[in-house]
Amino acid sequence: MYLNLQDICVKERYLFNVRPLLNRNALFSDYSSDYLIPWEPSPYGVVKIRFRTAKNNVDHVYIIIDGDRMVMDKKETVGRFDYYEYLAQLENENIVYYFEAEVGNMKCQYDLRGPVDLADMNFYFEVKPGFVTPDWAKGAVFYQIFVDRFYNGDPSNDVLTNEYQYIGDKSVKVDNWDKYPDKMGVREFYGGDLQGVLDKMDYLEDLGIDAIYFNPLFVSPSNHKYDIQDYDYIDPHFGKIVVDEGELLKDGDTENRFATRYIKRVTDKRNLEASNELFIKVVEEAHRRGIKVILDGVFNHCGSFNKWLDRERIYEGNEDYEKGAYVSQDSPYKSFFKFYDEYKWPYNGSYDGWWGHDTLPKLNYEDSPKLYDYILRIAEKWVSPPYNIDGWRLDVAADLGRSGEFNHSFWKKFRSVVKRANPNAIIIAEHYGDPSSWLQGDEWDTVMNYDAFMEPVTWFLTGMQKHSDDFRQDMLGNADNFWNAMQWNMAKFSAPSIYTAMNELSNHDHSRFLTRTNHVVGRVGDKGPEAANNGINTAVMREAVLVQMTWPGAPTIYYGDEAGVCGFTDPDNRRTYPWGHEDKEMIEFHKEMIRVHKNNPELKTGSYRELYKDYNILCYGRFTREEQSIVVLNNNDYEKEISIKFGWQLGVMDECVVESIIYTDKWGFNTDRYTYYINKGRLDIKLYNYCGIVLKVVKF
Repeated sequence: MYLNLQDICVKERYLFNVRPLLNRNALFSDYSSDYLIPWEPSPYGVVKIRFRTAKNNVDHVYIIIDGDRMVMDKKETVGRFDYYEYLAQLENENIVYYFEAEVGNMKCQYDLRGPVDLADMNFYFEVKPGFVTPDWAKGAVFYQIFVDRFYNGDPSNDVLTNEYQYIGDKSVKVDNWDKYPDKMGVREFYGGDLQGVLDKMDYLEDLGIDAIYFNPLFVSPSNHKYDIQDYDYIDPHFGKIVVDEGELLKDGDTENRFATRYIKRVTDKRNLEASNELFIKVVEEAHRRGIKVILDGVFNHCGSFNKWLDRERIYEGNEDYEKGAYVSQDSPYKSFFKFYDEYKWPYNGSYDGWWGHDTLPKLNYEDSPKLYDYILRIAEKWVSPPYNIDGWRLDVAADLGRSGEFNHSFWKKFRSVVKRANPNAIIIAEHYGDPSSWLQGDEWDTVMNYDAFMEPVTWFLTGMQKHSDDFRQDMLGNADNFWNAMQWNMAKFSAPSIYTAMNELSNHDHSRFLTRTNHVVGRVGDKGPEAANNGINTAVMREAVLVQMTWPGAPTIYYGDEAGVCGFTDPDNRRTYPWGHEDKEMIEFHKEMIRVHKNNPELKTGSYRELYKDYNILCYGRFTREEQSIVVLNNNDYEKEISIKFGWQLGVMDECVVESIIYTDKWGFNTDRYTYYINKGRLDIKLYNYCGIVLKVVKF
């Protein structure tokens, strides 16, 4: 007869007079609402911190808070688990902590990595009193829209060929929706607009998304619009053109002061107000369907067309606008920019450009209280009636200002203004690297999650760098690297930021994930656009989506990823949505994965834990005390049989039943329900080629 000594000792503490072994698999705590109550505590309040052990398995559990060691009280026994608690009286300061379990002379410490012999301060838990992020954003499914390439709902507002000059050539109206973007595609316009978003709102609702994140919408000469011309208005080329007069540039004309058609379109207040009204309609329609709306805030720099600078002289002489700082030394906006030559007016081009780009003048906050106040007014304006957006995504947020001290002080004020106007607005920053100094509860809510999602997932499933600039065989299928990267980078977040982090596979700055599955290193300039389509592996893409929809955070779909769009990095990643020739199977898979994500609360805000790893194999659990799921991936192009033990880890009995709720492999996907009976806490399962499966514990 086979006896598992550890199981016997957990069930009967002194059976056979054997001192119990410490069951490290049963130890657990994290930031979820099962173990941190409330999980977003207020300053000067009390927070209940909980820790789980096997029943009657330990002598003592200690919590070490800011170096002080306190005994935790056993408060509850449920099934084969004991739950210990400690009530911490908070001040208005962060606290850091870890745990220690003790049985006899055996001790085990526990930090964000799980059971360890010695806790590491890089992985201490941290509670930040007063740090609250919107509940709607926790686990929300975002959909990113690059508007010019989504859908053309109003051809009358299309940018016209020769309408104006930008970066060395004239604007181009693209008539073939399916044409690949040019290598220098910043001047190409396909006609996508806000009416197109309205026309496709049924599609977005049917997909199941919770929020739209728009790339910039404000007046701007480029198709990407990260070079803002006027922060107060939606670009009429995306909105409404009700007054359309003037001339296009003639052959040989290179100065935009002669682009009278463009000038009328983007400076006439009737067009600007009509465009803002259309945007109000978009937000109202989205809200009616339960969909939030996020705008892109580009506040580090503006554009050379901006009305405050007016390098293009399109506002010069217009009595509705003040003189731009490029045009006149007496401009009320002179302090908005840093000029290096005080003797060049009129038409002073010696201003500071972000990374040296004269088309991207860096905003000079430190020397301009007026600019500071203006941008804060913009931040407040769009989250307030009548626009009522639900938050901001902040472009190159860590670059704003000219010092770290000013940067932090600005974002503190920004948060205060936005949250006062709309407490349920989310603030998401673009950031690479350690974001922790901005995620203390008084600046950003969270970040676009490159380091703790996009990069580890991309390296593991494809071996590719996120721009398709490198392929590394040693990273492909490297489970140790995946978990180490996730642990290290997720430790920079606390609960409010983890569950709202924007988990993307692709976006407007990186190659499409589907293209990364072909292992082709290069960009459109040297490989050509067709190379991005060749040799792709849709099964690996489905694996990635399965991870995206089951990992802690807010899964964010880049428009067209769900329809099979490919592309190297910018500008090839900005291809049009393929209306009429979508990959319908991929769309259906996204719909099903979104349904799985939204219908299983443990996948939105539950705990997570590594269960098994091997070359090209990942297995992790997502769980609450009430519901548990297991996610398994085999990224090999061959079958693999594995045995997974998860009962103690997920808080369920060794004898239980699990059921598949979605399955994908090399040949397709299905939502058939297959039942697996778990014996002695082990799941023995055969995984087919490029397989991913979500299993739900249905009985224990």
